Amino acid sequence: MTSPANHLRKNLRLWQIGLLILLLAGWHLASRDQQIAFFLGEPIKVMGRIWSWFMPFGFGESVLFPDGLRGNADIYIHLGTTLLETVLAFGLGTLLGLVCGLWLALAPLASAILDPYIKAANSMPRVILAPIFGLWFGLGIWSKVALAVTLVFFIVFFNVYQGVKEVSPVVLANARMLGANQRQLLRTVYLPSATSWVFSSLHTSVGLAFVGAVVGEYLGSARGVGYLILQAEGTFDVNTVFAGIVVLTTFALMLDALVGRVEKRLMKWQPRSGETEKL
Repeated sequence: MTSPANHLRKNLRLWQIGLLILLLAGWHLASRDQQIAFFLGEPIKVMGRIWSWFMPFGFGESVLFPDGLRGNADIYIHLGTTLLETVLAFGLGTLLGLVCGLWLALAPLASAILDPYIKAANSMPRVILAPIFGLWFGLGIWSKVALAVTLVFFIVFFNVYQGVKEVSPVVLANARMLGANQRQLLRTVYLPSATSWVFSSLHTSVGLAFVGAVVGEYLGSARGVGYLILQAEGTFDVNTVFAGIVVLTTFALMLDALVGRVEKRLMKWQPRSGETEKL
């Protein structure tokens, strides 16, 4: 017998799919006006562009995609470049944010000294660093990775810092009474307390890692989905622009879902909202 929670989840998914279909239908009807289509594109042509990117062979003329689009294997090179930049930035930014957040949360003097500098760096519009990173690291992937790292780092850093600061003094006192040293406190008290904060920040960081990579590609590159979108904008090819946005969004959601899976596996000890209500 289907539980109420599963039934509600199924109905919610149906509503979400229905809303997506409604939005696509509205977009299609609006795009029948050529003036609107010039600015918003046409969903069928956007789908055709994506199809042509990922299909290894052309398929000629068709009723569904009348442009006679042909497959373009280069998309795998561009997409692979953007994904590599994103994953490297996501991993490095998360690691640096975790280490620095733990260190400053456990070192009050260093935290007090560096506090104004951290706030100043966080308030700086990081996009203006892109030309500097291009000068330092060249126009390869590392300038894009560096820019994206600056976006990911502060999100993770502040969440880890706050998570460690939120540790209950009673729990700390009890652990010390039981003879726990600083390393044991870090492993059994501080890290578990910060874990939920870390994962909440990672979901935001996924999108920011993509933003950093694509913005870097905009400002100077010869590869990447951001480069493809920039080329399409230069020729007013709005359908290709939207196709690039859809591809990037899809892979961002896939990476976010992967983070969610890891979170569920590592956070089994944490009671879910439904279980908490039962208690």
